[in-house]
Amino acid sequence: MRALLALTVFGGGIAQVTLAPALRIGVVTPDIPLIIVVLLALRRGAETGCLAGAVVGLMQDVAGGGLLGVQALTKALVGFVIGAAAPRLSVTQPLVQVPGLVLLSVAEALARFALLKVFHFPVAFGELMTYVVLPQALYNGFIGAVLALGLAWVEAYRRRVS
Repeated sequence: MRALLALTVFGGGIAQVTLAPALRIGVVTPDIPLIIVVLLALRRGAETGCLAGAVVGLMQDVAGGGLLGVQALTKALVGFVIGAAAPRLSVTQPLVQVPGLVLLSVAEALARFALLKVFHFPVAFGELMTYVVLPQALYNGFIGAVLALGLAWVEAYRRRVS
């Protein structure tokens, strides 16, 4: 089971570098590692979500060449928070997971923006929200819906076969 989780996390990091540019619509690319972190945290809990977020965020930081640790920290926080909140929410339904993913995409981007502002990141908040954060959050929701419905279909198929 641990090997499958490690493969999923590293696969998400690799998919961000290789697959996300092919999925680009205009200048908007999905944040595949964030989608994986949220779905893992919802199913496996806060510790798994936090660890997966830290690992995949660090992979993104190294591959992106930006400020090292920013994405690792924000994705780890998102994984921990949604994993801790999962028992209190009805997260088995894809209709709950997808809007949650969109909101968490916005929250993660805002946390990353706040961290980068500490280092005098030169971009206006309104432009960032309009042209980067909101389109990417909606795109993450679309990709997350496909993945969540696919996972629900696989789980239903496993129950039927067993």
